[in-house]
Amino acid sequence: MTSWTLAPEPVESLGAIRLRREYYADVAGRYWKRPVTSAEVDKGLAGDGAELLTPPTGQFVVGRHGGEAAACGGILMLDAGTAELTRVYLRPAFRGRKGAGLLLEFLEEEARLLGARRMVLNTRLDLVEARSLYVRHGYAEIPAYCTGPYVEICYGKDLRPDGPLDG
Repeated sequence: MTSWTLAPEPVESLGAIRLRREYYADVAGRYWKRPVTSAEVDKGLAGDGAELLTPPTGQFVVGRHGGEAAACGGILMLDAGTAELTRVYLRPAFRGRKGAGLLLEFLEEEARLLGARRMVLNTRLDLVEARSLYVRHGYAEIPAYCTGPYVEICYGKDLRPDGPLDG
């Protein structure tokens, strides 16, 4: 049985670049309801802030299945106690192999290591598979913590083992 390995990886690594490009093409293509060109992916990734996904401001993780880069996700520290989950993606050929749950757990632990007590995320309503994944893993709908053209629903999760945050 082939297993998953997860580890922090620079956003500039070949595996991370490939996954980030596939992630952008997937979410943009679903939004635009058409295939995305390579030039559109380049434009979308230019200045996207991925350089912040390294300690102490964040972390980027690549999941490998059988040695192949198959999943990714990032966390961005919004403040001393809150991390934002971002760029969560599993290549279609690797979905349904329990990698998404392992990826979320790993990202949550990386967020804790950076001092986060809470994880938040925003997504679009049409990304139903992602929304279902988050709810299955303990994320609950919260009021919007940010604004933007693609912020349609927000989720949050307490990362502290001893219970919810006050307030």
